[in-house]
Amino acid sequence: MSGQGRLEGRVAVITGAASGIGEGTVRRFIQEGAKVIIADVQDAPGAALAKELGSATRFVHTDVTSEDDVARAIDLAVSEFGQLDIMFNNAGIVGAVGRIADTNSDQWDRTVAILMRGIFLGMKHASRVMVPRQSGVILSTSSTAGIQGGLGPHCYTACKHAVIGLTKSVASELAQHHVRVNAISPGNTATAMTSAVMSGDPTTLDITMHHIASTSPLGIAGLPIDIANAALYLASDEARYITGHTLVVDSGQTVIGGNGRFHQQESALLREAGIREKG
Repeated sequence: MSGQGRLEGRVAVITGAASGIGEGTVRRFIQEGAKVIIADVQDAPGAALAKELGSATRFVHTDVTSEDDVARAIDLAVSEFGQLDIMFNNAGIVGAVGRIADTNSDQWDRTVAILMRGIFLGMKHASRVMVPRQSGVILSTSSTAGIQGGLGPHCYTACKHAVIGLTKSVASELAQHHVRVNAISPGNTATAMTSAVMSGDPTTLDITMHHIASTSPLGIAGLPIDIANAALYLASDEARYITGHTLVVDSGQTVIGGNGRFHQQESALLREAGIREKG
């Protein structure tokens, strides 16, 4: 890449960075000149990604439910690269599933620990570094299940709504310190995790992409790069006037909903309404 990247000189920590959306964002941030701490519980993929991408990255084993682990990842950014400019709280799981009456309480607690506590810890320790510098960006991954009900399991949905609420709350505190806090709500995105949910096999990405495209208002499947590009925008100076916001990246599903048939041809319902009005 020629010229200066949009994140040139910036340092980021990305959780859940060894695969899926996290990996896509690591690659995109590196392309734009950032240095990145790859924070994940997946040791082999994380170490391999860091080796592939070279000196601009470091991998650190990070369980986002562990405060010590999250603090260590952020401290590594400072010790290795001198600062922390971007914290992307991205790690997640589908977690507890099933009808509310049948949901396992231990699985519920584990899901909350990853999807809510992990976000809280990332925000807490990122702010510890960013506030003294009076600069920084904190991003967190929510979901379209954080916008509407019925798009994910109960616990996942509750946690992803909470991410948006916490984003607004922390944004209101940190704005005075010039730290921006935003969220991203991806729609269906073709990742190994999505494939595992849809087919039971995390390797069936082609099938997953076809299914997502078939239900997408735009007729295309969401890919990790689409979410990475959203994160890049929010992390860059191009979004300098944006905080407390949730950027929905979902092919318009949560807004459009229907298939637009009323705009394409006169429906029986509209014809009937016209007859009644004339009558």
